[in-house]
Amino acid sequence: MNAIAIIVAAGSGQRAGGIEKQFEPLCGRPVITWSAQTFARHPKIGSVVIVRPRGERPDLDWLNDISDFVVEGGASRTQSVLAGLSAVDAEPNTPVLIHDAARPGLTSEVIDALVTELETSTAAAPALPITDALKRRSGAFSLTTVDRTELYRVQTPQAFRKGDIFAALKEHSDLVDDLAAIEQGGGSISLIAGDERLHKITYAEDIRKLEHTLFPMNQNTLPHRMGTGFDVHKFGSGSFVTLCGIEIEHSQGMLGHSDADVAWHALTDAILGALALGDIGDHFPPSDPQWKGAPSRIFLEHAAKLARDNSYQISNVDMTIICEAPKIKPHRETMRQSTAELLELDLNRVSLKATTTEGLGFTGRREGIAAQAAVLLSKV
Repeated sequence: MNAIAIIVAAGSGQRAGGIEKQFEPLCGRPVITWSAQTFARHPKIGSVVIVRPRGERPDLDWLNDISDFVVEGGASRTQSVLAGLSAVDAEPNTPVLIHDAARPGLTSEVIDALVTELETSTAAAPALPITDALKRRSGAFSLTTVDRTELYRVQTPQAFRKGDIFAALKEHSDLVDDLAAIEQGGGSISLIAGDERLHKITYAEDIRKLEHTLFPMNQNTLPHRMGTGFDVHKFGSGSFVTLCGIEIEHSQGMLGHSDADVAWHALTDAILGALALGDIGDHFPPSDPQWKGAPSRIFLEHAAKLARDNSYQISNVDMTIICEAPKIKPHRETMRQSTAELLELDLNRVSLKATTTEGLGFTGRREGIAAQAAVLLSKV
């Protein structure tokens, strides 16, 4: 049974100086998008619900693009969570993961562990043991040591069955977290290993701290990677050329081991280059007969999958086609749409341009077509 993810984003950010930290940029993207997209990509999550701040907020219409449901929050956290629970029609035993929008460092491993724990427990949550010494102040200069044995920092997401948490929250209010409602009812609670990446952004300076925690600047975890690609194919016999998966009528065809889609070849190389994983020939050798006449969408889909497997998403692509003929402009939007659909991108993230070399060089002599591409990958 697919789980429901509820992201609570209705806070006003009073402790952060009135800044709605859940919508502040973190490495170029709003904080809330990091966990929302982690939930959306996970195979065990069926729906993502975002609980936004109260009142008319047309400035937050973009939340609809990263979730299945957006609902208005209440005057308290409990009311906001209940609004999120009511947004999805689901059976009482449906798993529900309730998460703070201000914890962007969510991982698929945490989701997996929580859903598994619900098979034997009423609720589950990630937690970290207290390792620092704890002191209680009494008076201006007096401290008392507090025993930290069996004390934990409890994080989110916190996992429940929908019926259990809905009934518990209806009965209790003014809780420190949702888990407290199950505690008061005597339910069984499992704690899984927490993660420092799930640190909650409470104060404005926490955003900078999390940037360093989530994206340390080393070769394997760069927050952004860019790549470029270039390809050339010459004309041969035929009645059409293939560009961005679209067959365009022309007096000649293109020569190549595959379908000679010069635009998608350049884009494939750009993605592979951004990942430092060689070029298209390394992955699909022209000496291998299985790729003879193969559609270039196979190559581009492979490169896009490698990006996802390395925890990167394609932020945007930019292609330039260089030729005297055929004319590209009449087909440009169809080519953009084809590329956007294959890469599962919004159309405004795909740019395609065409130019000539003013009669100079092999393209100017109408001997073939060249293409170059650039791509930006962002860590997820």
